[in-house]
Order: sequence, then structure tokens, then C-alpha cells
Amino acid sequence: MSELTIFKPFGKGKSANVFKGTNCVVYTRVSTADQVDNLSLATQRKACLQYADKHGFTILKNFGQTNESATTDNERAEFSAMISYVKKSPDRVSYILVYSLERFSRNENAIWLSSQLRGLGIEIISVTQPIDTSNPSGQMQQKLLFLFGEFDNELRKQKCVAGIKEMLLQGDWPTRPPLGYDSVNINGKRKIVINEKGKVLRQAFEWKLIEDLTYDAIRKRLAQSGIHLCKQRVAAILRNPFYAGMISHNILEGAVVPGNHEPLVSKELFLKVNGIFEQFNHGYSIKAENDHLPLKRFLRCEKCNQYLHGYIVKKKNIYYYKCSTKGCGTNRNANVLNQRFAELLELFRLDVAGDVLKLIKQQAIATFNQYTKGHQDQYALLQQTHKEVTAKIARLEERFIEEELTSELYYKYIARYNEEKQAIEEELEKASTKVSNLNECVDLAIDFAVNLPKRWLSADYNTKQRLQFLLFPEGVSYDRENDKSRTNRINSVFLYLAYLKQVILKEKRGIPVLGLNYASLSRSVAGAGLEPTTFGL
Repeated sequence: MSELTIFKPFGKGKSANVFKGTNCVVYTRVSTADQVDNLSLATQRKACLQYADKHGFTILKNFGQTNESATTDNERAEFSAMISYVKKSPDRVSYILVYSLERFSRNENAIWLSSQLRGLGIEIISVTQPIDTSNPSGQMQQKLLFLFGEFDNELRKQKCVAGIKEMLLQGDWPTRPPLGYDSVNINGKRKIVINEKGKVLRQAFEWKLIEDLTYDAIRKRLAQSGIHLCKQRVAAILRNPFYAGMISHNILEGAVVPGNHEPLVSKELFLKVNGIFEQFNHGYSIKAENDHLPLKRFLRCEKCNQYLHGYIVKKKNIYYYKCSTKGCGTNRNANVLNQRFAELLELFRLDVAGDVLKLIKQQAIATFNQYTKGHQDQYALLQQTHKEVTAKIARLEERFIEEELTSELYYKYIARYNEEKQAIEEELEKASTKVSNLNECVDLAIDFAVNLPKRWLSADYNTKQRLQFLLFPEGVSYDRENDKSRTNRINSVFLYLAYLKQVILKEKRGIPVLGLNYASLSRSVAGAGLEPTTFGL
């Protein structure tokens, strides 16, 4: 044994990797599905196979063979799988064959990743760009090609973004329009028009302004018309200036410009709904709230089915409810109708002993906890799925901006992803029923039920309106000629309380002031769930 061999264990540093292996993998990729159809993948694969055969390489596995495009390499599933394989492969991989370096990567990560792979003894070979990367000069050439690929990518992105920005500044919406609009071709020109769903959404703005409904209440009304949204989506729609004929987009960097599409609602209505109409009122203020007239926009005229409005006779300082329909003539003293409504609320008041209230609270908490059991895991899963779909939409928009997708493909897939996202958001809304302060919420609900008339009389205008629509979701109709009222819907929880109260007190069952008797309702009342029940009165 030589002296040098004996001292070999004391050597420092690692021996340089020498690319003498013949094992390789093949990675092929295109950016769009159109390129899959025009045999670009087949062209890439054929060139890689010929190169491997010519140089005596053994192909261990093929990766890609599909369309992948993303902002970062980690977002490409096949690419990530290939990198993981070559790092962990039991058979040492020496080469990654690609058709061209831009098929491997087109971002700043490419140079770093190629250096990391080279440190593991793995070299990237472009079969159409022959470069000897075993020396610094060849490695520099490869890095330059990576840089040119990234530079070209950024130039294309900049060009596309500039084009879209100019289109937006001119008032034209470049992508699929929001819910309520359709994109149609008229005489060869693209035009955005209001569809049937848009006509229903127009009412949502009016509900918010006139009735001050919550987003959840608006969501339920829209669902009755076949438009199923979560309350977060409702809030986003009511705050989207697109519906007022304006355009807002991230590319505009905070600017809002007039659009060429037909507005769904007026600018004044949109600003009122969002509480900033002061900029349009030209020096005078509008006070929609009046504590003397809490039933306006809640009571409807029996004749014309329009909401009653309010006014004051200043000489007498008396308020009245009045129908604005010309020739209708419905007019009634506000104090009289307010007092009658308070008397009506007395029928729905929870009037039981204290020990019974404790039992009701315990049962309410137990029922709620039982209902929400197991929903947390479902909610977490839905959140993860929602995150993934949102990422898909972001990637799709990025590819469209970078001109890697045709308009036809973009509109096709963005519609599918948005529908999927909407469905998930609706499920999230259903699953997000967990309340952190459950005891306080139950106490508050019971307190309102016990002191319903008192709470309504002492509440402010907005609270009164919410209580009114909570009990009677569709409001109450008033017949001035017969001095009678009726309603089509009563919240089933309060209806059950009224029914139970009369059973306990052995009173005549019914609500005469609304023309309601329980003879035909007793079975429905007893079996009513938590959703409002509809009755033909």
C-alpha cells in the first residue's frame, strides 16, 4: 500500500462531480392546450428521444407531456414531480433532456435551480441549443439563455398589461363581465349587456337602500329568484362600481374610469347604498331615517302593492303614512299604525316563567352545538379548497395576460372556476355557523323575545326595521278601505311562539289583526323548522 493511499482518509473537500453517467429523464412542456393539439409536445419528445439515442442515454422516465404554465416553477405539478424524482432517484440521474431551455423555465429561478442540480451531478441539456456546460464558459452561455428567456417573458407580460390597461382606460372591459352581464357580439363588435340575472340584482341595490336589509337577508331573497350567492359575494356586488357604469381594476392602480357598458343602477343609487352620496347631493341632505315613521318601506299598499312612505303635516305636527301611487288614496295616521304594530308584537312575545326560560336557553345551546358538531373540519377543508381554486383563477389570469391562453379558452375556464368558487363560498357560508359568544347571543335573543314590543318601541329606526323584517320577511300589506292588514310570510320561530302561547293560555287560536287563524296551520306550525314558512292569507 502506497503512502498516499494510507493518508487518503485525511483528505478534505469533495471530489468534483463528473458527468459520466448515461441515465436521464425527459421533460416536455407547452403553455396552452392549443399547443398540445398542434403536436408541439410530440415534436419536443421526438427530438429528445433522437438526442438520447444518438448519445447512448438511458431514459428512466418521461415528465411533462402536457400544458403547464405558472408564475413560479413550484406551481407546475409535472415540473415539481420531475425535480423531486431526479433528487431522490435510486438510479443516479445525470441529465435532464429538454427541447429548449425556455421549456425548462422562464423565470429568475432557473439559474439558481440549474446550479443546485449541477451540485448534485445533474446537468440540464437543451437538445436544440448544444452547449458544453462542463466548463465556466458553457455555464455562462446557459445562464444567458435563461436570462433571455426571463427577459422575453417580462417583455410579453409588459406588452399585454399595457394593452389591457389602455383598453380599460378607454372604458372597455377585457375579460368576462361580472354576474348580471353577458358578453355578446353585435355587428362584429363585443358588447356587454344586462341579462335577466342583472335585472334581479338591480332589486338588491333597492332592497339595501330602501329596506336596509342585511347582506344575508338580500342573499335569501336572491335565492328565491334562482340566484344563489354567499353574503360575502352579495357585499362585493353592492360595492362593485361596474354596476354603476364605472370600471375598477388592479391594473388601473386605484383609478376608477367610466365604462362603455350599460349601468345596472344609477351612480346616485350606488353611492347611497355605499353611504357616500354626500358628494352628489349638491348642498342639501336627505334623511331617509325617521323615528316617527319606522313602518315606511315596510308597510305595503294593498291596492297597488307599493311601499308606503311618510310625511308630516307641520301645522298639526302629525306624521302620516301615504301611498305614492297617483290616485290610490291610501293615507293613515302614523301614530295609529305604529301603536297597532306594537300591539301585534305582543302576540309574538315569549311570555313564560323564569324556570322555563332557563330550559329554553339550555335547549337552544344544546341544539346549536349538536347542529354544528363536526363542521369545523368541513370548514377547514372548504377553506383549503377555496384557496386552491382562487390560486387557479390567479394563474389563469396570469396566463391570459402573458398571451399564453386564447380569449376563447380563458373565458371557458374562468367561467368554470368562478362557478366552482361560488359553490364553495356558499358551502363556506353554511359551514360558518360557529359562534364564539353563544351564551350572550342566546341571552340577547331571549331578551328580545321576552320584551319584543318594548324593544321595538325603544329601538332606533334601523333596529326597528330589522325587527320588523325579521318577523315578517315580506313586510305587511295594509288595506285602508277595510282598515285591515295581512302578510304572506311569518318567521316560523315567532309564529310557533304565538301558537304555543295561545295553547298554554287556552285562548282562541289565531291572529285576527292579520286575518290569521290556526285551524289550517296547526300541523304546519307544530312541525315548522327554523326557516321562515310561507302562508297564503
